[in-house]
Amino acid sequence: MINKKIFNNTATAFRLKSDLELKRAILLFSVMGKPFLIKPGIALTKFALKAKLPVQPLIKNTIFDQFCGGTSIDDCKPIIREMDEVNMSSILDYSVEGKEEEEEFDSAFKVKKELIAFASEESEVPFAIFKPTALGRFEIWHKVSSHISLSDKETAEWERVRERVEGLCVEAKKFNVRLYADAEESWMQDAADDLMEDMMRKYNKEEALIFNTFQCYRWDRLDYLKELHLTAQKDNFKIGAKIVRGAYMEKENKRAKKRGKKSPICRNKEATDVSFNSVLAYCLDHLEDISVFIGTHNEMSNYLALQIMEDQKIAKDDPRVWFSQLYGMSDQISYNLAGKGYNTAKLVPFGPVTDVVPYLLRRAEENSSVEGQTNRELVLLNGEIDRRNGDVQNKEQVPA
Repeated sequence: MINKKIFNNTATAFRLKSDLELKRAILLFSVMGKPFLIKPGIALTKFALKAKLPVQPLIKNTIFDQFCGGTSIDDCKPIIREMDEVNMSSILDYSVEGKEEEEEFDSAFKVKKELIAFASEESEVPFAIFKPTALGRFEIWHKVSSHISLSDKETAEWERVRERVEGLCVEAKKFNVRLYADAEESWMQDAADDLMEDMMRKYNKEEALIFNTFQCYRWDRLDYLKELHLTAQKDNFKIGAKIVRGAYMEKENKRAKKRGKKSPICRNKEATDVSFNSVLAYCLDHLEDISVFIGTHNEMSNYLALQIMEDQKIAKDDPRVWFSQLYGMSDQISYNLAGKGYNTAKLVPFGPVTDVVPYLLRRAEENSSVEGQTNRELVLLNGEIDRRNGDVQNKEQVPA
């Protein structure tokens, strides 16, 4: 049986953090644990940036440094090397969101290509990533998903989006780098799902190089995965599945209610857990056809994955199974898994401070809405401070 206390080992979890970094994290998670502070804080930050007030240094030295690797690939290299020394891989994410112009999409495409080439040269970087709306307007993804007729101009625009996505997949195949598409709101996701299925059909003949993301807080994802599996078996390609719970719950529920439609989101946390764990188990039961990237901060789901792997005698370092958490969060999971020899990676966002702010504000809002997440972070962070200070009450440390 899997030891259910391995994530309590704070000495391993925070081995790379200085005392100052621990205290900064405690401050940030303390604020995030108070939802009544988050919304006004987000509004104030947006106003300050729009008014060009000098708040960048404050953002840079607090939330940016907690959740981002730097402003450039070069900034991230020391972090990549440091984590590699403790068996932790890195995935660089150029986290620039909400763009609207073709020149901006072309620029993002160029950066993503550079990241694929970078991953091909760095053994510490096992995946590259792109966000669909970094390569084309949200509205065009929405229209294609909704089967709304496109004008000639929009048809040409959509073709450019397809070309950017396939261009990245061609690069991934050329360099033999695994590449995954992030997931977004449900009303643009059908177009992304269809496009990524096409890319898997083309480029995943021998192995899963191209991955799509399954947001399991959607109640339809297990059925969708099973249908895709049948298609993959018929058309002879492998599935790459990044599985997450999801990031847009409040927005999804609000939109469905406003439109008088059933929400695409599970009715509660318990149903979401069942959905995620069912998708997780299905992937691990079908590794001959599906490679799985387990992106969750939920300790019980990670324990479930470890137990299934043990029961089915799946090797800890099986290349078809990866675990991942966000940089700056859930270090008790990431570093303890890496220390035990599992394939584990931190998603490391980077980019210009002002451009990354939308990502950071979304991260702060998500943390404040996930019940228990910030409390767990605080308990562990404070526990490590106590351990370092020789607090005799903090004795429960599991060997790495």
